[in-house]
Amino acid sequence: MSETMLDIRDLRVSYPGKGRRAPRAEVLKGISLDIRPGETLGLVGESGSGKTTIGRAVLGLVPVHSGTIVFDGEPIEHATRRRRRELARELQVIFQDPYTSLNPSRTIGDTLAEPLYALGLDRRDARARIGDLLDRVRLPADAAERLPREFSGGQRQRVAIARALAPRPRLVVCDEPVSALDLTTQKTILDLLLDIQEQTGVAYLFVSHDLAVVRVVSHRVAVLRHGEIVETGTTAAVTEEPRHEYTRELLRAAPKVVAAHRPYR
Repeated sequence: MSETMLDIRDLRVSYPGKGRRAPRAEVLKGISLDIRPGETLGLVGESGSGKTTIGRAVLGLVPVHSGTIVFDGEPIEHATRRRRRELARELQVIFQDPYTSLNPSRTIGDTLAEPLYALGLDRRDARARIGDLLDRVRLPADAAERLPREFSGGQRQRVAIARALAPRPRLVVCDEPVSALDLTTQKTILDLLLDIQEQTGVAYLFVSHDLAVVRVVSHRVAVLRHGEIVETGTTAAVTEEPRHEYTRELLRAAPKVVAAHRPYR
């Protein structure tokens, strides 16, 4: 994990203020970070810290005011809509809420088939890939014929993970992927994400407000507060010897029981 796959430098994102003459509200204030192939970078901070905005900027879902986002050597912060569609093969996302991220009127098989057809797979090859995806996320093959309402929250999140993996991306933005789940289900989903990474080499940008969760899955951690990184380093360094008082506050607030069987990486 030596070369850099995603390189963000001096990223600034702002939104218009309320009122005609109100100043712009700066959400990200010069963020710089990088991710290497097969690595997990954890972004942790309280609500409003800007962590989700970083992920959305990488995915092209929010406009970038200034700074650069370079993926595999290519600046993508102002990529065209067409280029964004192409980048979807490399960059995917798992959203927070498993109950609203799936179309309730479509079977799981149809949901998983959509990105595969976009890749040019025919029906037979797509069906085979869907079977592989369901197996990878530990769901039965007959799940393809069922609707989202027939599944629990944890099972729906497994489907969302399978959908993100469908185009075989190199980087997945995990936007609070376990925060809507109970602790037992959190553990199984985190273990699943770790297993998938070991098997495929996919990299994660893992966004969470919970440092106990972040330290389970992350190789490195960046701590955000008010749109700025206040501390960054290996997971062990940040969680064992935090330098910033805000990081120490997050550690004190973190649950004592880690939500997966593996220690921080």
